[in-house]
Amino acid sequence: MTHLDGRLDGLMFFPVTAFDRSGALDLDTFRRHVAQRLADGPGAVFACCGTGEFFSLDLREYRAAVAVVVEEAAGSVPVIAGTGYGLPIARRFADAAAEAGADGLLAMPPYLVRGDQDGLLAYYRDLASRTDLDMIVYQRDNVVFTPETVVELAADPHVIGFKDGIGDLDLMRRIVGAVRASGHDLVYFNGMPTAEMTAQAYGGIGVRRYSSAVFCFAPDLALAFWTAYDKGDTATVDRLLDGFWRPYVELRRRRPGYAVALVKAGVVAEGTDVGSVRPPLSPPPPEDVAALRRIIDAGLELIA
Repeated sequence: MTHLDGRLDGLMFFPVTAFDRSGALDLDTFRRHVAQRLADGPGAVFACCGTGEFFSLDLREYRAAVAVVVEEAAGSVPVIAGTGYGLPIARRFADAAAEAGADGLLAMPPYLVRGDQDGLLAYYRDLASRTDLDMIVYQRDNVVFTPETVVELAADPHVIGFKDGIGDLDLMRRIVGAVRASGHDLVYFNGMPTAEMTAQAYGGIGVRRYSSAVFCFAPDLALAFWTAYDKGDTATVDRLLDGFWRPYVELRRRRPGYAVALVKAGVVAEGTDVGSVRPPLSPPPPEDVAALRRIIDAGLELIA
């Protein structure tokens, strides 16, 4: 029995990481943000991952932030921490996650390079062997697997999950089928930006779990969508997609980096001053923040 077996159901929460006005890590505000969203009932917390600006944290900040999430969760839901970069650095972050008390790792792509299948397999096997933590492999950007490689990964007892951020449903369906035919088992996640937009499509190939960035700043909306989606209430799903998620995605697509920066602005607008993003990301201008507020208000009217 692995640490995460049967513990990854419901909406997945990826908190933003709070910084003060000088850009330094603000653990008090981060703790408040995490506690507020935990009270809304997510299925798991993924700390210091993409939405949490993993790429801009040093090892000390990372360890401290993961420890805060572990303390606040207090075993109520699993805590999965991000790791990535080249192997020497990824190993250090994996060690820090284990030291901080995390339940698992989300292994994000290695920095910059595009490895072949043998190299990717060696990279993720090495990370999986680093600690006793269960690991979820994140396919996105420069990391694209063949079904055969995913079957090899699924044979590793520490690799329990596979998250897709590529959006190739044909490939993803072949991966799901190949792993099933092999007799192994994985927990699958839709890891596309603003995953609600593709939830129905992924659900059609058996990938029903997803992470909701909107949960960070509009948990009532995110939970209303999740409930409707989980129950097969397509009328409500369509109403929320058309009335909130579509305009939100149109706004998110205005600038690179908005998949993180706009979420952080939403958390600030909701009333928790988690600060701005770190470079190379940049905060949205006032007019985009105002547009975000209008979109949120319109969405909340839909579920009033």
